[in-house]
Amino acid sequence: MRARRVGMFGGAFDPPHNGHVALVQAALAQLRLDELRVVPTGHAWHKPRPLSPASYRLAMCELAFGALPGVVVDDRETRRAGPTYTIDTLRELAAEQPGAQLYLVMGADQARALPTWHRWQDLLQITIISIAERQEPVTAEAGFDSNNFPQGRFEPLQLPLMPVSATEVRALAARPHNAGRGIAQLVPAAVARYIEQHHLYLAP
Repeated sequence: MRARRVGMFGGAFDPPHNGHVALVQAALAQLRLDELRVVPTGHAWHKPRPLSPASYRLAMCELAFGALPGVVVDDRETRRAGPTYTIDTLRELAAEQPGAQLYLVMGADQARALPTWHRWQDLLQITIISIAERQEPVTAEAGFDSNNFPQGRFEPLQLPLMPVSATEVRALAARPHNAGRGIAQLVPAAVARYIEQHHLYLAP
């Protein structure tokens, strides 16, 4: 009998968008995960801007991912005081599900920053890192090269070209009288309605 496969996909999710949903769906299918934990970050020590309140981001994650089979929106990092680190969450998951094979799912931009992560060498020891590779032309920006990490285990995820970012969504939502409607093609419909109802990201 094969080991249970448990994935973790962390991020600010401020807000979750269609690219995030596509990545989650790809991870579930391609990695054959039994469970995928979507983990909104708590105190984002590495981000230059303050995040929206955790309650909003958790609610939007439930709207975006909650109906996908096998997905659990996990709030543990938002409940931690001070900086929160992926290695701590993975160690907790390993303790809660002994014998499970852990997968850390991330986008290519996160992968390029991996050497800056807190205790990133420890991550390589306890999880398989699965990096989303978008089907897009090669750019001048250097991609992630797993050969630079011979001690790690890596498994790619194939994603269609989907040029959307949370930064773009927030910028569109900040336009007056445009909160939900301007982002309708970029985020799940329920998330667009939530942003409009709660007047998120509107410029001061």
